[in-house]
Amino acid sequence: MGDLVFSISTTLVVLLITYFIGSWLERRHYEDIKAREEQHRDFPTITFRTIPGDWQVESIHLAHGNVVVSVDYFKRFIAGLRGLVGGRIKTYEPLLDRARREALLRLVENAKANRCDAVINVRLETARLANARRNGEQTAGVEMFAYGTGLRLSK
Repeated sequence: MGDLVFSISTTLVVLLITYFIGSWLERRHYEDIKAREEQHRDFPTITFRTIPGDWQVESIHLAHGNVVVSVDYFKRFIAGLRGLVGGRIKTYEPLLDRARREALLRLVENAKANRCDAVINVRLETARLANARRNGEQTAGVEMFAYGTGLRLSK
């Protein structure tokens, strides 16, 4: 009986530690994302397939950005419980939000590094990394890839 109590209490302590550390890291990432979004807010990134008529294009570039974001063990544990009964898994929603926003920011930063003035035809692709095994350890996360056509406009 003592071993069972020890195992359960150890599991709960580990879950609580991962919850607090994961929440802190997520908060820090969101703060960084918000600051960078503010910095790049005037940079056009649009889903239009065609170039607006009044834009004079000098050159084009494939702009891209990708990120892999993982979820902490606490959220994975809660999502696993939710998966047993079905329904919306709210613990994964911030994971996807952070991944999408980070990939778009990296797309903009890549376009700016290549002296582009805008990106059109922006698209997002995702790849689930959950249940992938490496050296016997399970990982969970998502890769988000943003890409589009970077345009350098004539001044």
